[in-house]
Amino acid sequence: MAIGKAAVFGASGGIGSALVADLAARGVDVLAGSRSGEGPPLEGVRRFACDIDDEDSIADAVADWSNDPPDLVVVATGVLTLPDGTGPERSYKSLDPAAMAEVLRVNTIGPALVAKHVLPLFPRDRRSVFAALSARVGSISDNRIGGWHSYRASKAALNMLVANFAIEMGRTHPEAVVVALHPGTVDTRLSSPFQSNLPEGQLTAPDAASANLLSVIEGLSPADSGGLFDWRGLRIKP
Repeated sequence: MAIGKAAVFGASGGIGSALVADLAARGVDVLAGSRSGEGPPLEGVRRFACDIDDEDSIADAVADWSNDPPDLVVVATGVLTLPDGTGPERSYKSLDPAAMAEVLRVNTIGPALVAKHVLPLFPRDRRSVFAALSARVGSISDNRIGGWHSYRASKAALNMLVANFAIEMGRTHPEAVVVALHPGTVDTRLSSPFQSNLPEGQLTAPDAASANLLSVIEGLSPADSGGLFDWRGLRIKP
């Protein structure tokens, strides 16, 4: 896929910022969205403020994209540990409704609202890609140890929404690709509390994760739409 223009939501995060820099280095025109709308100046990058918790903010951010929509949209937002330090639950006994709602709001509802507003902008006559960062732990069939209830549930729900969106887009945009991507364990703020026991070689630098994800995206076809793929391009069963 030759990417002429891309949009990255969550451009201030570890993976999001790496994607912005990588795409810009490849000569792609990049729209980089974050809550503040700020970031390091990069040639070919236009930054915009967008809070994916606020649907009006999303709608305002993409209002002028219809005449020249991006070929690629990546939602690189997500949360595992909440700002107050609440981490993923090891037992159902630790479930807290407010924490669960917050995780679902960030990991599931936010990306869904971005999709709601950007998917209609995609051209019907050529390939375009919408990719949301998900996680292998959102696979129900791959769940072996349980725990992390809210995070798993939020990613499983995101994966289902991606599958739904792909079916719906397939009826009107046959060249569109809508996927969820598992980047692996990346050295970012999200994973930092859980890195100490990782086997050597399992932690990926953000720039390497970006290269992996863009390689996967380049190899996707409309037949792959609706799937969850890992950083190697392998499909993960739901």
